[in-house]
Amino acid sequence: MLSDEQLNEYRVEGIKVRIVRDNIEANDVKGIVVAWNDEFIIIRKQNRKVIEVPRHYLCQPMTEERANVY
Repeated sequence: MLSDEQLNEYRVEGIKVRIVRDNIEANDVKGIVVAWNDEFIIIRKQNRKVIEVPRHYLCQPMTEERANVY
């Protein structure tokens, strides 16, 4: 789980992130961090829709190679 400081850095700098939910790359959530709390991260996708994902999923910048965690 990412720290609040890391999530704030992604939000302030507008870094596009990838939320890896399983081994299928098509299921990744890609977008910009908007907000978060203890349980969820809110991501704004490219189509401007907002999605809430549990914080326990792997969150990494799009510039990094996709990690296989499962």
